[in-house]
Amino acid sequence: MDLFELLKERNLIYQTTDENALKNMLKNQKITVYSGVDPTADSLHIGHCVPYTILRRFQQAGHRVIILIGGATGAVGDPSGKTELRSMLTKEAIDANIEKIKENAKLFLNFDGENPAIIVNNAEWFKNYSYIDFMREIGVHFNVNKMLTNEIYAKRLENGGLTFFEMGYMLMQAYDFVYLNKLYDCTLQIGGADQWGNIVAGVELGRKLNFVNNENRTFVAMTNPLLLTPEGKKMGKTEKGAIWISKDKISAFDFYQGIYQTPDSCVRLMFSMFTDIPMSEVDDLIKTDIVEAKKRLSYEITKFIRGENDANLAKKMSENLFENTVINKDNAPKLYFDNCNQNEVNILDILVSTGFISSKGEGRRLITQGGLSLDDKILNDPNITISNEELKNGIFVKKGKKNFAMILKK
Repeated sequence: MDLFELLKERNLIYQTTDENALKNMLKNQKITVYSGVDPTADSLHIGHCVPYTILRRFQQAGHRVIILIGGATGAVGDPSGKTELRSMLTKEAIDANIEKIKENAKLFLNFDGENPAIIVNNAEWFKNYSYIDFMREIGVHFNVNKMLTNEIYAKRLENGGLTFFEMGYMLMQAYDFVYLNKLYDCTLQIGGADQWGNIVAGVELGRKLNFVNNENRTFVAMTNPLLLTPEGKKMGKTEKGAIWISKDKISAFDFYQGIYQTPDSCVRLMFSMFTDIPMSEVDDLIKTDIVEAKKRLSYEITKFIRGENDANLAKKMSENLFENTVINKDNAPKLYFDNCNQNEVNILDILVSTGFISSKGEGRRLITQGGLSLDDKILNDPNITISNEELKNGIFVKKGKKNFAMILKK
């Protein structure tokens, strides 16, 4: 099955500016494709990663992939779907977030080998572009009346108005496509369906510049369907918070459970995006038992993003919490601590290192709430240390009522 047919079969194509052109491109040539992300946080969450799951398939099919990180556009902020002006980040915060996002992207794409993915930052081409030159060369091609009818500005207009600062976002993102087209011969942009207005603006700008410059460069765009809850909200967050990709922001258990909370209506699409399981098998699994389907989905995505050890740990913890009524230490999932260079190690360092908790901050909060126990005794001091001898014999830790594990020296 070729890539176009695979994308169609897995329902990963939502909109295109020219489906026939896209089909011909993917069937007859190797192309360069890109998708962009603004560094507004120090990690991606699961909802952000959908385009990267699709880019992974492009790379596997031999196409060249570019990840564009919006060091410049992130300083402006995308107004799409927002009711108020986004908080403006400092340059230092943006730079720090960029480094984190680069690490997240490596989970989906190969940056080595014969066909490595490329990461670019649009701050590089905007930093020396003067405002006057940009408006004369790019801004002149945008009609304000048409821009204001775009859906991406609707909520901002309904809730107090839109700043000129935000309106510049569409122009900048559109220019990204033109720039990458010239520098890398990038002919396809992909992104979420909520980005359709911004993405189409890039295609239209490219075509207008073709006319001005008497060129015939190719600009095609496609969007992927969004993961939406039954209430129409984008997935990626739960009542407990975002399902972050970075391990230091969420425990394996909370990540697994966040996936398990996927609405039934989204399970098939999640399988199609984040796994390579044939859709016929997915359909049979969903039809037979939706609960088992969600367990399989949670395990597969946790293994893909966090690794097999975390997936097994989270699965075992979930079974203990929701399926077992009696805690049995002998059947507790085993975690191994392998950083025993000191005779004694702080308990929170052990719990974070093994993935039992996501951070020391979470550990201190649980201790304050009486939510952590060590060998069946409530842990009330975050400075307690554990000796190598104790780790050799194993320590039994519990978070909440039934989230537990046996930690041993590796």
